[in-house]
Amino acid sequence: MTSQSTKITTENDPRWAAVVARDPQADGQFVYAVKTTGIYCNPSSLARLPKPQNVEFFETAELAQAAGYRPSKRAAKDQSDVAAKHAATVAAACRQIETADELPALNELAETAGLSSFHFHRVFKAVTGLTPKGYAAAHRSRRVRERLADGSSVTDALYDAGFNSNSRFYEAADQVLGMKPADYRAAGQNNDIRFAVGQCSLGAILVAQSERGVCAILLGDDPQQLVCDLQDKFRRANLIGADQAFEQLIARVVGFIEAPALGLDLPLDVRGTAFQERVWQALREIPVGSTASYADIAQRIGAPKAVRAVAQACGANSLAVAIPCHRVVRSDGNLSGYRWGVERKRQLLERESTT
Repeated sequence: MTSQSTKITTENDPRWAAVVARDPQADGQFVYAVKTTGIYCNPSSLARLPKPQNVEFFETAELAQAAGYRPSKRAAKDQSDVAAKHAATVAAACRQIETADELPALNELAETAGLSSFHFHRVFKAVTGLTPKGYAAAHRSRRVRERLADGSSVTDALYDAGFNSNSRFYEAADQVLGMKPADYRAAGQNNDIRFAVGQCSLGAILVAQSERGVCAILLGDDPQQLVCDLQDKFRRANLIGADQAFEQLIARVVGFIEAPALGLDLPLDVRGTAFQERVWQALREIPVGSTASYADIAQRIGAPKAVRAVAQACGANSLAVAIPCHRVVRSDGNLSGYRWGVERKRQLLERESTT
């Protein structure tokens, strides 16, 4: 494309009009980069306007950086200001969702935030890792679990959480609770959880399985403490000690720990928030022998700013090695916290690196 045609294309782009007007409302929707200087700016930047034929547009600052551009000093400050503004906007939207009897329409949330529906949806997902609808569903599920745990009746819990009909709630109950509502209210009563405790080179290991699949793989130094942790998780479930057939399952898990090349393909009973389950699925996609940073995982699930939330989801994982949170490291490659101890994390990674 010639310089003249590039100039015409840029001038006809509505984003160029926002740059010329230095429109602050366009900040956060895109950035523009200048080919001759190698920097990028926000639309409202007070820097001298470049020639249109030297301009390139990007949807996000991250994409501009990936293309080799660096932020101007003003852009770096603006990014921080925009991030703070977005965080406040999304926090207000979350409160609006949490206090509403029914999920507000997207255009209603966007109007309150002073953004277009498209831009609000993108900002909300970037900050929380969830769409507004997904956030509302996760909040509603959490309220159900809290009310049932407090001893509320199933009917009171479902209506208090925003389910406006019994049928809608029971359709979602298995995914929300992992069991029948009455059983969840009774802390797992009427559910059989089979378990076994064994030893591996990392210390004591407990494997537990519900009707849906493996629901816990716990590591530690004290076998009795692992049993207590399982009892705390399923306070009224029928905990059944392992028979010979079940011990073959724990042998498979131990075998994977000792020789990661064997692989571990087990049906899992995964119970978490919508965001946690997205993180855990991304962890399962990290190949044996590889690692990813918390920022990498946040990027993969479409929530690049949710790095801290990703770390918290890793810490909430109760399926050691099956959901390999040990493969997540800091951006500089160093090891960080691990629910079952950093030294165990180091040993797991060393074995996998030599597989």
